[in-house]
Amino acid sequence: MKLSSPIKISYDNLMAAKFRSFLTILGIIIGIASVIIVMAVGASAQQLILDQVTGIGSNLVGVLPGASNDKGPPASVFGIVTTTLKVKDLDAILLKKNVPNALAACGYVSGVATIKYRENSTQGSYQGVSASFVEVETNDLKGGRFFTNEEDAGLARVAVLGAKRAEDLFGTEDPVGKIFSIKDVNFTVVGVFDKKGSSGLTNADELTYIPVQTAQKLLLGIDYLNFARIKIDSLDNMSRAVADIKVTLRTQHRIKNSSDDDFSVRDTAQAISTITNITNVLKYFLVGIAAISLLVGGIGIMNIMLISVQQRIREVGLRKAVGARRRHIITQFLIESAFLTFAGGVVGIIIGISISFLASIIINYLGYTWQFIISFGSIMVATSVSILIGVLFGLYPALKASRISPMEALRYE
Repeated sequence: MKLSSPIKISYDNLMAAKFRSFLTILGIIIGIASVIIVMAVGASAQQLILDQVTGIGSNLVGVLPGASNDKGPPASVFGIVTTTLKVKDLDAILLKKNVPNALAACGYVSGVATIKYRENSTQGSYQGVSASFVEVETNDLKGGRFFTNEEDAGLARVAVLGAKRAEDLFGTEDPVGKIFSIKDVNFTVVGVFDKKGSSGLTNADELTYIPVQTAQKLLLGIDYLNFARIKIDSLDNMSRAVADIKVTLRTQHRIKNSSDDDFSVRDTAQAISTITNITNVLKYFLVGIAAISLLVGGIGIMNIMLISVQQRIREVGLRKAVGARRRHIITQFLIESAFLTFAGGVVGIIIGISISFLASIIINYLGYTWQFIISFGSIMVATSVSILIGVLFGLYPALKASRISPMEALRYE
C-alpha cells in the first residue's frame, strides 16, 4: 500500500468533519501560539535589559549591598533593604592607594514623590546621584550644568531634569533657573539632559536627578546607598579593580573573612551573565506554564481519535478483510492525528508571531526600544512538538484501531 493512500484517506476523513477537526486542534493552536509569544516576548525583554546594562558602559563595576554567590544576585535585587553601603565607602574606593584603576564612582538612591511646578503636578521618580554621575554614565546636557561635589556635600537643593520631565513640568519654558518642589522641598533647576530614550524598564528622560546626600537626608531620611557604579580606566584592568574594591570594602566594613561579605561586586560581564541566567530561568518557566495547554490539546486529540475509531470500526474491518495489515491501520491513524496537530501548530505559529509583532509595535510606541525577536529555532521546536504530540496522543487510538478484526466489523451496527 502506498503512503499516499493513508494520507488521502486521513485527509478525506478530516475534511468530512471540518468543524470537529477545528475544535480538536484549537487546544494545539492556543498552546503553540502561547509558547511562541512567551519565547518571543522573553527574548525581547532579555535583550532590552542587556542593552540597558551595556548601554551604561562596558568598563563599569557595580557594587550592591548584600552578599551573594558568583552565579546569583544579591538580596537587594529582590527588594530586601540592606544598609551596609555608604558614601564613605566610595570615597575609600577612589583613593589611589586602594583602587588605583578607579577613575570615578557614583552612588545612587531613588524614590517616588509628588513633583510640582506651579499648577503642574505629577507623581514621579527622582534619583539621588553623586556629582560624578556624568563621568560614570554616558549623558549629554542639553542646557545648563550638572551639580558639583561641593553642592552634594553641602546638601544643595539643585536638580538636573530628564528631557521628558522638563517638558512635562515647564512645557516650552526654559527650565534652567526655575524653582520646583519635590515632597514640598524646593529645588532649583541647574541643568537639563538631552533626550536619551527608554532603557530597560526605566525611562531616563522621565527622571529628576538631585545630589545623593540631599536625597538621603532631606527626602528619604537614610544614610545608605541603594547601589554604586565605579568607572575603571581599562577593560584589561577590570579583574584587578574588582579584587581591589572587594579588599577596600572589607577593610571599610571590618570584615576579615570573605564568607562574611555584606556586599556584592560585579563587573559588566558578570552582570550580563547573571541577568541572562535569571531571565532564562523566568523565560523557560513561563514557556513551561504555556506548554500545559499543549498537554490539554493532546488529550483532546486522543479523545477525538478514540471517537473516530469507534465510528469507523466497519471501515477498518473491511480494509483488513481486503488485505490491510496492522501497520497500515496504525500508519493511517497516526498520520491523521499528526496532520491535525501539525495544522494546529502552523496556525498557532502564525498567530503567535502576529501577536508578538503587534506587541513590539505597541511597546515601541510607548517609548521603549523593543526588538521583535523570533528565532527560527523556536519555530522548528514548536512545529516538531506539535507533530510529536499528534504521534504520542494518537498512538493509543491507532493501536486500538489496528486490533479490530474483520469479524468484529461485520457484527458491528
